[in-house]
Amino acid sequence: MASKVITLDTSGLVAIISPTDPHHQEALAVLHAESGPRLVPTAILAEISYILERRAGPRLTLNFVRDLENGAYTPDCGVENLARIHQLMDRYQDLPLGLADAAVIACAERHGRKALTFDRHFAVVAREGTMTVLPEPNR
Repeated sequence: MASKVITLDTSGLVAIISPTDPHHQEALAVLHAESGPRLVPTAILAEISYILERRAGPRLTLNFVRDLENGAYTPDCGVENLARIHQLMDRYQDLPLGLADAAVIACAERHGRKALTFDRHFAVVAREGTMTVLPEPNR
């Protein structure tokens, strides 16, 4: 049976939370198909908060924190991912692949191999076969 664990990137999580996001319905469809734990690397929490507050105000950020508190999403510390994060950032400097994206990839590789993202550069890393990008690009 395939793993239902999914790691959420900022773009995927913002799409889930924000009904006005252009990818909202697509993100919800992925969540319904992947019903297992929804991991959020702690390295992206500030990025998520910043984007939500900028686009929709503090209410959606407050709702997101409540959802974290209630277990809708599982924070993943990722300390054990630091070596892999460093390796990814070094290898993909030309993308550029920063700390937040590398943390999402490392988390996905360690837990279920699936990441919900709408950032195209994740597909470059996915070609290595260490993870799967959802929704699948070029459908």
